[in-house]
Amino acid sequence: MNPRIFVLTMCTFAFGSAAFIFAGLLEEMARDLGVSTAVAGQLQTAYVLSSALLGPVAVWALGRVDRRLVIISGLALSVVLHVSCSLAPNYESLLVLRAFAGLAGAIPGPAASVAAAALVPPERRGSALAIVTGGMTLAFVVGIPIGSVVGSIFDWRATFLVAAALSAIALAGVVVFLPRVPAPPKRVGGRVEIAGIWPLYLTSFLTFAANMTLNLYIAPIVRVGAGVTGAGVAAFQMMIGVGAAAGLWLGGRAADRNAGKAWVLQAIGVQAAAMSLHWAATHHLLPAGLASKAVVALAIFLAATAIFSISPVTQSRLIQLTDGAPVALALNGSVFSMGQALGATLGGVALAAYGVPAIPAAALMMSAVAFSILVFVFPRTSRLEKVG
Repeated sequence: MNPRIFVLTMCTFAFGSAAFIFAGLLEEMARDLGVSTAVAGQLQTAYVLSSALLGPVAVWALGRVDRRLVIISGLALSVVLHVSCSLAPNYESLLVLRAFAGLAGAIPGPAASVAAAALVPPERRGSALAIVTGGMTLAFVVGIPIGSVVGSIFDWRATFLVAAALSAIALAGVVVFLPRVPAPPKRVGGRVEIAGIWPLYLTSFLTFAANMTLNLYIAPIVRVGAGVTGAGVAAFQMMIGVGAAAGLWLGGRAADRNAGKAWVLQAIGVQAAAMSLHWAATHHLLPAGLASKAVVALAIFLAATAIFSISPVTQSRLIQLTDGAPVALALNGSVFSMGQALGATLGGVALAAYGVPAIPAAALMMSAVAFSILVFVFPRTSRLEKVG
């Protein structure tokens, strides 16, 4: 594998860490800002909605610009905005800054995917995309837990300084090691046939909505289900990274062999099983202590494995169908973000209305909805041909 692929992985590592850097301290942040935990969770909604709605516009505007320059611009802006987040005087200003940070975070991702696809032969594209997406895995194993630990030692504002530092490291790596990567040429033959790609977008939206209904609220889930708080939450967050690593490895291999509908549906089934385990743990159906901790850790691992095993499959197919068109990849990032926003909102509503045990119930419901829809609309063929 081209070693420059790992430089691109640093970009997704920085983005993934920044997206959830405060998740382990959500309850403490809410108290300090004078809002409820559910309201504080909407800081993530603002981030992903901005990324979803404005990211494709920015990517379209930068569509003919060298991918290296696009990545550098997005990372530099992220550094500035996360430092600003650490200095925000109140909830309202932090909400606005998070929205701008979401826009900045939406810019490098599609460019990194295009660059990865350009740096490897077509038969290695699925694995390359899995490695780049693996930066999200590293974020949950290293970046986000570091944020939780640093935040518990100092305060939640320090987590945003960690996010800024990680973006700065990624920026330095890109500047030093990544060559110029020209923007993909315009597609020959005109527009992409939407009928070929909308099921891929819908898959991204529904699966991330189900996952993020619970994932943003991991701190209260771990507190109620496993009886762990503070820096101890970081150990459970690391299980997301371990599961994501397993999922990306499986998903990358699946993408290389053009896995399809059966793969996606079985992953959603695994995710639903994980949410059921969380439901059991938060309802204290298992003995307290080691048993409940083990069940929560297993549920986190399974959910992460499931969601990250789907992403390389859908991304690889999307690149096949669109020749790596930047806007098409940005739109996929948008539906990821829209799914996260829906999930964060559903989880927040469940938490505010019925308490922590309602969060996994809402996530399980969303997983069932995803399965029920995709069983009908996801393409049956194991191989997709280019359209348009």
